[in-house]
Amino acid sequence: MSDGGAAGRMLLTGIGELVTNDPSPDREGGPLGIVRDAAVLVEDGRIAWVGSATHADEHLDRRIEREDRREGAEHRSIWDAEVEVVDTGGRAVIPGFVDSHSHLVFGGDRAAEFAARMAGQRYEAGGIRSTVAATRAASDDELRARLAGFVAELHAQGTTTFEIKSGYGLSVADEERLVRLAREVTSEVTFLGAHVVPFEFREDPAFGGDADGAAEAYVDVVVGDMLDACAPHSRWVDAFCERGAFTAEQSRRVLEAGAAAGLGVRVHGNQLGEGPGVQLAVALGAASVDHCTYLSDADVAALASSDTVATLLPGVEFSTRQPYPDARRLIEAGVTVALASDCNPGSSFTSSLPFCIAVAVRDMGMTPAEAVWASTAGGALALRRTDVGAIRPGMRADLVELTAPSHVHLAYRPGVPLIGRVWKDGAVVAG
Repeated sequence: MSDGGAAGRMLLTGIGELVTNDPSPDREGGPLGIVRDAAVLVEDGRIAWVGSATHADEHLDRRIEREDRREGAEHRSIWDAEVEVVDTGGRAVIPGFVDSHSHLVFGGDRAAEFAARMAGQRYEAGGIRSTVAATRAASDDELRARLAGFVAELHAQGTTTFEIKSGYGLSVADEERLVRLAREVTSEVTFLGAHVVPFEFREDPAFGGDADGAAEAYVDVVVGDMLDACAPHSRWVDAFCERGAFTAEQSRRVLEAGAAAGLGVRVHGNQLGEGPGVQLAVALGAASVDHCTYLSDADVAALASSDTVATLLPGVEFSTRQPYPDARRLIEAGVTVALASDCNPGSSFTSSLPFCIAVAVRDMGMTPAEAVWASTAGGALALRRTDVGAIRPGMRADLVELTAPSHVHLAYRPGVPLIGRVWKDGAVVAG
């Protein structure tokens, strides 16, 4: 049997539990839309049919017969119609993970900083500057090779759609090359020139130690030449609205300029304490506000009344020993929640959404079903994508086979590699 491919047909059958994220009254699991003893037909990289494995041959045979009538050909059996059959042997299949927050184009290493935090030092956003220096010193080919390794790592852990932010260049030329390199591997590229104020501005004698003046001068660059250079390679604009980074007013300038250039809005907010990030995101109609570690009642209410997704990043709290965000509070308030990795060298150097699922269930009040939904359908909503995050006709055939009988095992067996074969647009990319 073949593993399938992007062209032609593939019948994935023998699925013990299929998580579709396409609920209906005859399916289990509420929002997960679980089908037991299932099959999925893929045609030319898209989902063509989902249903019971016992009806798969009949459905496919009828489909082939209709095609033969159109073509005036004699009826063929499914076995001579170039259908590749993949038997999962009773394993579970879920949609490919959608990682809506990552920082994958960078140079250097911050293992020493991690060790210092584990020894009791406090995390602050300023550690980014060491990565900026290493990234600027790296060549395009060095960054490209490292990025390719991260993409393979993502695929091996079931992630088929991922966003990448810039933010480790912080000069016009370096930010442009980061978004350009990111665009080589994903359409979900975010311009994050407003990550932190670079050291050459902070230490410029012209500002005489005036941090606000330095930040304002840097924002002038971000909304001017830097945005002009980066917008052609980007889909999104983001700003780190946080102490040690940018104020609400500075963040608004960046986000509104990005929106005027045709980019969608995303926000880093409320990571290190309560602040204006969530309210700013909602006011600007942002697709997502990410971190949401410290929220007031007003923040939760604003999110619940908006289309802005609260993207939670459990790898950050795991790596910084901050309190975890309260996912239960958000879900019960009616907020749409996504889970993402925030893979970056400083505060969350993991690309594993299975790990994030396990942490979210253990420490953030989520059920396994909620965590799986948040890392697939939730991530798709955070990217405002309607073609990924679910398994239903017309969607991209992004599928993950688990070496387990149920999605629950992703949280039940933390740290165990449970990702089998992974298909992106119907083609195997891992496993």
